[in-house]
Amino acid sequence: MIRVLVVDDSEVDRKIISFALNNADGIEIVGTAENPYVAKDLIKVLKPDVITLDIQMPRMNGLTFLSKIMEYHPLPVIIVSSYSPKNSVNTLRALRLGALDTISKPGLEYNLHEFSSLLVRTIRGASEAKISSPEKNGNPEFPQKAGRFSTSISAADLDSKVIAIGASTGGTRALEYVLKQLPSQLPAILIVQHLPESFTNSFAKRLNTHSDLQIAEATDGETVKPGHVYIAPGNKHMVLEKRLSKYYVKITAGERVHYQRPSVDVLFNSVAELKGLEA
Repeated sequence: MIRVLVVDDSEVDRKIISFALNNADGIEIVGTAENPYVAKDLIKVLKPDVITLDIQMPRMNGLTFLSKIMEYHPLPVIIVSSYSPKNSVNTLRALRLGALDTISKPGLEYNLHEFSSLLVRTIRGASEAKISSPEKNGNPEFPQKAGRFSTSISAADLDSKVIAIGASTGGTRALEYVLKQLPSQLPAILIVQHLPESFTNSFAKRLNTHSDLQIAEATDGETVKPGHVYIAPGNKHMVLEKRLSKYYVKITAGERVHYQRPSVDVLFNSVAELKGLEA
């Protein structure tokens, strides 16, 4: 049984989250807390396996509490919050502090049924994660930089090959770490990173400031070039297309795949169809 603690200042949202999880096999709500101070005591007593955490709360916000959880009681934490351009920076920071995933509350990206299904799947996945204290991994907000990788790729390969990467929401820190190490002389890199619509542009800009590669949110019809990284926009699928001898990215608003848009499967399938062994 997966034991979950819900931390949210809204009584309505606590009930919605609890209802979604209590109806799922193998998941039990062991407690709810209206603020981090109550949650701190419940963590010690109830010993939950996973915590759902809102960001915007009075007295102590979710980011401050998240940093304390990771320092003193490392646990899998899922951010369940309302997304908007205003709080996108905060949610990205939560991921860098150690949150495994973020889910929008129902009504913005998902209806109640979609929210419930996604939350259950996310909780089950998070319960298997191994969380360590920041002291073991350095500053949680700034992944340590190892020596940069060097490559010797021919000009022909730079133009003909493509690298495709997919990551769930909790993979933002890993993706940031990887891109910091890569040299500029690489084939084009296409990335699907599961993030809400208002986050991907600011995420791409942040990555670009710490990399030798040119990183940006992809735009429809854009030519794919070596040394460039294209991040799929939130809430849009990205596929690779070929016109004459050049490759382009196409941005579409197709159906969600496994509750995700953008979908890693959609990108990977398009790359495999066009590039085959060159991908």
